[in-house]
Amino acid sequence: MDNDRSNIANVPETARAPLVCAIAYDGLCTFEFGIAIELFALPRPEFQHWYRFAAVKAEPGPLRATGGITIDAEDDLGLLQDASLIVISGWRGADMPVPAELCTALRDAHARGARIASICSGVFVLAAAGLLDGKTATTHWRYTDMLAARFPKITVDPDVLFVENQGIYTSAGSAAGLDLGLHIIRQDFGAQAAASVARRLVLPAQRDGGQRQFVPRPEPKARIGSNLATLQDCIRASIDENWPIARMAKTAGTSARSLARRFHEETAATPIQWLTAERVSRAAELLENNNMPLTDVWEACGFGSAETFRREFRKVMGVPPVKYRERLGAL
Repeated sequence: MDNDRSNIANVPETARAPLVCAIAYDGLCTFEFGIAIELFALPRPEFQHWYRFAAVKAEPGPLRATGGITIDAEDDLGLLQDASLIVISGWRGADMPVPAELCTALRDAHARGARIASICSGVFVLAAAGLLDGKTATTHWRYTDMLAARFPKITVDPDVLFVENQGIYTSAGSAAGLDLGLHIIRQDFGAQAAASVARRLVLPAQRDGGQRQFVPRPEPKARIGSNLATLQDCIRASIDENWPIARMAKTAGTSARSLARRFHEETAATPIQWLTAERVSRAAELLENNNMPLTDVWEACGFGSAETFRREFRKVMGVPPVKYRERLGAL
């Protein structure tokens, strides 16, 4: 044991730094790949320890990225065997095949102990490699139904920003990759380092993976000449007021039963579900953009009580109002 420790101590510090490998491929998603570069490849002289970084080709041949950019990367999947973290920055298409050599290299690296993270459509690479079977995963909300249909062994959570499961990380739409990356940095180097990186990115230091991707705001399919659309605009303009079903129906000039049917047809929600989502959305805007006391926020949005406000906000957004303001409103 003492000899092992001595050998480790004699290894140069840069060689002991965690190696992050980002997979590059033809048709590369430029923004998602840029997230990996910004988080893990950018020099951080303010820190004593940081990552090493390598871009690794998914397959031989020239690599072009969105926007006409040409990528020069290491043509050696064997590098993945030395990686502490492998990042799959999107994929060239959710229905595009994944090279068998890449799948094998990812499985071998994970079996050796490497962590693997996907951003957005990169989840389809992990799924093709079988690394998500029996696990929960997420991706951009546009792809969640496709992922669930094509890979029924995966439990797909369509709402969250990212999921961590036995060394496999999956994140939602593009920018959620930043939240996941900061989460990984926090695990590797601590909260202070993650907060420093977030400040340079002008981002909240932490958003929980369980926070929802977006606030669902069902809209009617046809707004022109729609009594329902008129009612919705009226409610939004006075959302701080009490809006029971009877008042909604009277304002729309219809019966409560007909109103419920119209809401279901045009928004796939009940009138109360739609109203709650609107109130939460308005509350989120107030929390983000000003320092209004929480008491004034729930009153301005018509929640009726602080308890109802906290319960409904957390149900929709995945975090309490106070945490939401701390992480988003501080910007």
